[in-house]
Amino acid sequence: MKVSDILRVKGGTLFTVQADEPLSRAMNDMADKDIGSLLVMSHGTLVGMLTFREVIRQVVKNGGQVGQTRVQEAMDAQPQTCSSDNDIDEVRRMMLEHHARYMPIMDGAVLMGVISFYDVAKAVVESQDFENKMLKAYIRDWPDGSPQEAPGAPN
Repeated sequence: MKVSDILRVKGGTLFTVQADEPLSRAMNDMADKDIGSLLVMSHGTLVGMLTFREVIRQVVKNGGQVGQTRVQEAMDAQPQTCSSDNDIDEVRRMMLEHHARYMPIMDGAVLMGVISFYDVAKAVVESQDFENKMLKAYIRDWPDGSPQEAPGAPN
């Protein structure tokens, strides 16, 4: 299974923020939309990622206040990315290795979407469920073992 399979099911809705916007506005957007990340864009280019992890770090750094902080001060300026051609197992390992809950999908310089660790886990479970059903059907339809029904057995 590929990342493109997840994007096809999930859809291409992107939630973005500009780097020079107030962090408080980005936090409100995240809360209103019930999302855990925003892609930080500048002139149509991905320049970072803002997740609740970065927001919490910045608030703690500011003594519990957001203040006049801008998104660029809190964002991850070098988020881990992958392409839509990446295999889901590879992306899962990347996310685990880098403790990434969200990953932007880039095909060259084009932003295709973002997937979450939840999206990856859901895809893996659904794939395993499908494989499990196919194996059970194969076992259920297994010949009873008599020579005349065994594949390749002489008649």
